[in-house]
Amino acid sequence: MSLRPCIAVVVVVTVGCASAPPVEPPQLHVAVPETWTAADTSVGEVAPDWWTDFGEPGLSAAVETVLAQNFDLAAAAARLEQAAADARIASAALQPTVQASYNGSRRKQNFVGFPIPGLEGRVLSTVSTNQGVSLDLSWEIDLWGRLRADAQAALADLQRSAADLRGAQLSMAGQTVKAWFAIAEARQQVTLSDETVASFRASAEQVRERFESGIRPALDLRLALLNLANAEALLDQRRQQLDASARQLEVLLGHYAAGTIDQPSRLPDVTADVPGGIPADLVARRPDLVAAERQVAAAGARLGVARKQLLPNLTLTAATGTATNALRSLLDGNFGVWSLLGNVVAPLWQGGRLRAQIDRAEAQTAEVLANYANTALVAYAEVETALAAEAFLADRVGHLRNAVEQARAAERLAEERYRAGLDNYITVLDSQRSAVQADGDLIAARRLRLENRVDLYLALGGGFEQLEAPIQIQRQIGDNTNQP
Repeated sequence: MSLRPCIAVVVVVTVGCASAPPVEPPQLHVAVPETWTAADTSVGEVAPDWWTDFGEPGLSAAVETVLAQNFDLAAAAARLEQAAADARIASAALQPTVQASYNGSRRKQNFVGFPIPGLEGRVLSTVSTNQGVSLDLSWEIDLWGRLRADAQAALADLQRSAADLRGAQLSMAGQTVKAWFAIAEARQQVTLSDETVASFRASAEQVRERFESGIRPALDLRLALLNLANAEALLDQRRQQLDASARQLEVLLGHYAAGTIDQPSRLPDVTADVPGGIPADLVARRPDLVAAERQVAAAGARLGVARKQLLPNLTLTAATGTATNALRSLLDGNFGVWSLLGNVVAPLWQGGRLRAQIDRAEAQTAEVLANYANTALVAYAEVETALAAEAFLADRVGHLRNAVEQARAAERLAEERYRAGLDNYITVLDSQRSAVQADGDLIAARRLRLENRVDLYLALGGGFEQLEAPIQIQRQIGDNTNQP
């Protein structure tokens, strides 16, 4: 009887792979409102390319470049590939292992102590040759689903890695957009400082002429020169900030930080509607929440593996081939040999190791559940905070615009009164500093409002599509289960 048909049947029956645990977000045991408390909004979901909402083609191009070339994202993608390989390894345990082997030996044996007439003084020996080929199969039958649970845990880890990668992409896109806005703000602050230095220099020259004409005291000139020196020092500080921001963006783009990148010169206006959705959707839209849920699923599967270690396991081992003393006879069916072995192993006493593994798996499950709850609460808080900040920052920008208008009007009035001899120069200096401060604060507030919108996009998940990439990889694993 040949064992080859039996082996073929076993291989066909066991082809397939485990599926990942279903997505079941754990209960938080915390009351979650039906709508956000910080803002009454349920306007649409965040688009995957949310950065295009700012209407800056250069910004969109920078984000796309970062997503394609950033080395941190390349490392995260490599970690995903490692997780995919781990999942394939775990799925392979469900399949029988089949391997071919060849062995050849040549042996000389001496017969000592056997006197043979006519051969006195000589040692009788014999030389034998043995050749063999075999096809060996080993298969651990997954009676209790332990191996399948282990494969499910690996697939859940794979899905978690994919969510982590998407989270890293969102974070990197957010960093890029914020770096772009930082450069634009720094450019505007440098422009403001340049204009301020020019204005203060002209004002100092006017005061110098009045001093040299004996109209104004030396104190006015000293104060004017002090104001100019402070403005020049602030200009240097703004230029340094612009240089550092440009180099930071170059690193994100995967370029050498040479400081030569084309710099945006304007901050866009916030025009898109405030997105929000509903709190219940957040668990499926945040990559970190999806990753935390997959971690809970993997821990649950591994807890099942630990419990099933207490049960016996059955392993089948089979081999078929030929054994002969002549190489030319290796393919001759008359020299065929085969073997079949069944092995059942049941744990009886291991010093409490298996029970301790169950206790550890239960503790790990409790840990990841607590981590999930904390991650969810932080996620809700980030959305609420960003939604609330939308209104605060919009009001702040409006008030600062009014402050700029009033400060510039006060500056013009103070200069007119000074030239008319109705007021002293200290009033002019105060009005100039207040006007410059108001302009700078307005530019900074506009950037903060843009950054808060970015934070809101990220807090809402940034258009994350749940588990799409892992499912594709899971199918690939299923297609490759026959491969070594």
